[in-house]
Amino acid sequence: MFHQAVLLHESVQGLHIQPKGIYVDATFGGGGHARAILRQLSTGRLLAFDQDQDVSQNLLIDERFTFIPHNFKYLKNFLQLYNAIPVDGILADLGVSSHQFDTAEKGFSFRADSRLDMRMDSTNPTDAYQVVNQYEESELKRIFRLYGELPQAAKLAHQLTQARIHKPIATTFELRDIAVPLFPIGKENKHLAQLFQAIRMEVNAEVKALESFLIQAIQLLRPGGRLVVISYHSIEDRMVKNFIRSGNASGVVEKDFFGNNLSPMKAVGRLIVPSETEIEQNSRARSAKLRIGEKIAK
Repeated sequence: MFHQAVLLHESVQGLHIQPKGIYVDATFGGGGHARAILRQLSTGRLLAFDQDQDVSQNLLIDERFTFIPHNFKYLKNFLQLYNAIPVDGILADLGVSSHQFDTAEKGFSFRADSRLDMRMDSTNPTDAYQVVNQYEESELKRIFRLYGELPQAAKLAHQLTQARIHKPIATTFELRDIAVPLFPIGKENKHLAQLFQAIRMEVNAEVKALESFLIQAIQLLRPGGRLVVISYHSIEDRMVKNFIRSGNASGVVEKDFFGNNLSPMKAVGRLIVPSETEIEQNSRARSAKLRIGEKIAK
């Protein structure tokens, strides 16, 4: 098992599991959430998605469990294939697994020298090398500002495009060495993490995939079914919050002729964040935010 599940108790409790129900773990990873869900099922089913081929070493041997080696943006297609619609609950942990960070050749971390890759799915034709070396300066500025929330986005984009004129930026350490002089002293690691996050989100089209997933998840839940999402970035959290509030990415609640809300979802409880104890035990939980929604019975 290579991933310490974040907010494990709170997220599984948020599903309000029915022992005979059908559940989806949209981000299987190390299988921590999946194992906890299965422990609460009797004759129910659990279907799990993950696009990372390496998670095959964590698969569960259980007749109630079905693993689907694909991105969760294909949620509806595969739930139809496995005759698993509607579902009683869907859980997604949007974080990058510890295994992905710690496997140097994947290029997710600035702490190990490797080729710029950052693909969660090794069949993805776009990798970090292409983003860093082929994107226009304006596009790099956009993703550094939007996904990395970096105040130096413009300077950083310019510096990279100038550096790659002389030779391609091929490795994580080469990227790190170009970027560090632009960051405030003492905050280099924080800003490097934001830079690598921005590139990773672009490589894996994470925002588009999440929006597609949320649209499908709301359609596929049965009335009273729960959607539980753990996010780590303000863009992701805002999108999850908006979908739970209104059923769409804008967060604007549509109303009928009489002024009644038409939102298909309602929030369950307040925003949940990890305890200090959990953060001490798992530093990667620090920025986690958990939201729970329930599909409204019409």
